[in-house]
Amino acid sequence: MSIKAEIMNTLKHEILTLSLKPGTILSETALSERFQISRTPLRDVLKQLALESYTDIYPKKGNIVSYIDLESVEQITYLRSTLEKEILKDLSSQLLLTGLHELKEILEKQREVIGKENDIDSFLNLDDAFHRAMYRLAGREFLWNLIQQSNVHYLRYRRLHMLKTEKLEGIWKEHQTLLELLVHKETEKIGPLIHHHLREDIHSLDFQENFSEYLSKGV
Repeated sequence: MSIKAEIMNTLKHEILTLSLKPGTILSETALSERFQISRTPLRDVLKQLALESYTDIYPKKGNIVSYIDLESVEQITYLRSTLEKEILKDLSSQLLLTGLHELKEILEKQREVIGKENDIDSFLNLDDAFHRAMYRLAGREFLWNLIQQSNVHYLRYRRLHMLKTEKLEGIWKEHQTLLELLVHKETEKIGPLIHHHLREDIHSLDFQENFSEYLSKGV
């Protein structure tokens, strides 16, 4: 892996995990010293981060970690909920025993990490693993990978959204219910549950008030 790719991955990780909070100025001088790299290749990295919406470029301020755009988050959750309603209905008629065991195993691991200190990353990774497995088992993994390419605002929203343990428990229980609906082929109940699972809190005033410092001022 090239040094530019390493720097890119490091900065993306720090932005997605909110180690670099929205509004943080990414100083070329500071980054050049930190990564021991000249400004020319560093500018290539910063240009790419801006193209992928990890940062915004402001006159006189320079490169700043982008604020979370709730409109972008709403669009992603709308896309996912619309897709996953159909994907799960399809999967209900073709889920094999091996696939069922895979999904159950992911949920068991997810249940085990709830409440463990500083283990939000494990929960989030398993959350992704559960949904991705459903796309793959339904023959739609290409769509999952496509969605991930425009996910920077959603992933940070989701991390903030899941800071409370009771929220993690609620998400896990909904995963369990989704799996039960799949097994029993109760497809008429899948749509409302997916809508609640992915979109219920997107317009929450509590979220916007509690995390206003992270959000785009256009919200």
